Amino acid sequence: MPSRPASRDSGTPHINKLDYTPGGRLLQPHHHRDDSTSRSPSGQVSPSYAGSFFSLAAEGIASQQRQRVSKNLQRYGAFAWAIINCLGAGSITAYSLYAPLFQKRLHYTQLQVNGVSITAELAMYLPVPLWGMLCDRLGPGIPSLLAGVFFGVGYILAAFVYRDGWPYWVMILAFVPIGCGTSCMYLSAVTTCAKNFGRGKYKGLALALPIACFGLSGMWESQIGSNLLYEKRADGGKGDVDVYRFFLFLGCLLLATGVIGFFALRIVDEEELIDEAIDELEQSGLLEDSSFLQPQSPQVSRGQTGYGTVPTGDRRLSAEEISDLQKKASEHKAWLEEQERKKTWLLNEETKMFLSDHTMWWLAAGFFLVTGPGEAFINNLGTIIGTLYPPPTSNATSSSSGMTTAATHVSIVAITSTLARILTGTLTDLLAPTSSPHQHRRGPGSMANSTASLPPQHAAEPSKRSFEVSRLTFLISFTFLMSLGQLLLATGLLQGHGDLFWLVSASIGAGYGAAFSLVPIVISVVWGVENFGTNWGVVATVPAAGATIWGLVYGGVYQGAADRQTQGMRLGLGSGLAVLGSGEGGGAQDVLCYGAMCYAPTFWAMAVSVWVACGLWLWAWRGPGGWYRRGILV
Repeated sequence: MPSRPASRDSGTPHINKLDYTPGGRLLQPHHHRDDSTSRSPSGQVSPSYAGSFFSLAAEGIASQQRQRVSKNLQRYGAFAWAIINCLGAGSITAYSLYAPLFQKRLHYTQLQVNGVSITAELAMYLPVPLWGMLCDRLGPGIPSLLAGVFFGVGYILAAFVYRDGWPYWVMILAFVPIGCGTSCMYLSAVTTCAKNFGRGKYKGLALALPIACFGLSGMWESQIGSNLLYEKRADGGKGDVDVYRFFLFLGCLLLATGVIGFFALRIVDEEELIDEAIDELEQSGLLEDSSFLQPQSPQVSRGQTGYGTVPTGDRRLSAEEISDLQKKASEHKAWLEEQERKKTWLLNEETKMFLSDHTMWWLAAGFFLVTGPGEAFINNLGTIIGTLYPPPTSNATSSSSGMTTAATHVSIVAITSTLARILTGTLTDLLAPTSSPHQHRRGPGSMANSTASLPPQHAAEPSKRSFEVSRLTFLISFTFLMSLGQLLLATGLLQGHGDLFWLVSASIGAGYGAAFSLVPIVISVVWGVENFGTNWGVVATVPAAGATIWGLVYGGVYQGAADRQTQGMRLGLGSGLAVLGSGEGGGAQDVLCYGAMCYAPTFWAMAVSVWVACGLWLWAWRGPGGWYRRGILV
């Protein structure tokens, strides 16, 4: 039945309840109405319902478009600053630029120089789970700010220690916050990219780019130090890096980067991530007895449905309307508290599920067995190269011309590692199976897995690609390539052929970079992105232990071979050794090792370690209870 137009018989206009259109006024106030246009020929008011509807519809569409543009700006702005964060966060990798000056200017021993780097490495890896939890629970902005403060305090303190010659323990103290800032800034950037793009089509590339930039940061920062912040020699040429100015540059730069990251790094639509994850858990059959899934109080439920419309117009609000607004404000506060409760509950449940999943431990063990040998190789490049060339003897000094250098191979490792990270991230986006972002939450009682007639690999949504290559295939292939470089060195084929050492550097660099790119991508695919910071933080602690263990193994084998060579020379069985004085006026001497016996046993063990890692990953993927059997497409 059509509604009646507003009557003009009384002093105030009457509006029928069916004439109400949400969000707008049907009738203009008396003092704004033009009778010549607002009256019909019969003398009645004729409001334009169609015009009001289409106006509201257009306004709603425009508002949605503005929100969409705003969210995209926030998302891609956060991604851009995450790249900038990672381009500065890896400043510790420029340590070799100024480490020799610690010996030359501060008179540190080699053991003390190594002590500073080990301190920074332990401070970098051990707190990673804590930084990941901060990113998940408080957002990436606060960890970015915290990282900037860490860097500023650490580098500025180290600058004054270097300039004023303060005690050694103060330098150790300065590199603790530098190590903490490294991992904290890295995690804030990578977590931002994982959560904003982890459910999209290009999640691999979105993670690979910041990780690759982290590996490049030490290269460009060392170039700034050696080419701009250098000491002038007496002849006006370039001298060594000015460590004091270089440390001040890094401290101020990274402090500013972290502060800006506090405002720029944002997770867009995080509430949707949490709500979708909880919905999937409710349907999974995995948490039937959870107290969180019990019905909530009516007040909270009402707070979740919406907040109503606020009265508009020129009139004053009545006491009843003010009371209604206060009630809605209370419901809104309850809704916010409920959202926070949901987030905390979900992240705690995700952490429990991650730690109780046996495949996570296989993945972490393989990462330990691959990254440890990679870190040890990078840290000992110089001494490995030295074993490939005949040492100078007391009768003749061999020229160093034509010898390859450690700096060259550090660059080769950095370049191949960066290329591998970008390549694997891009190729897996294009070739890896597509899957639901919630595939890991599907329990035996879920609707998605209720079709028992389907094979396990089809329990998740079928992929639409005609040709697929799993991320695990890429990961195992690149790490196997890494083992070939180790095997080439272990066999002794490069002894006396240092010009071919680039084959080892390139293969190990590629495998090392691919592992650091693909393992976090696999974690985001298998266990989701809602708790990514914590999950990746747990796994990212293992390289510290791996580097320590394999560094000790290499050092033990090297020193054992050097001692045997020294004993053989004393018995007249050796062919000559390089003897280097460690002090300006003579004193204690260090003996260099030469030959395959100095490194071959270590690299045989490293190659076997990488093969075991490949087997563990294959077991986590295809073994009983593995991802393939559970319908998780990786």
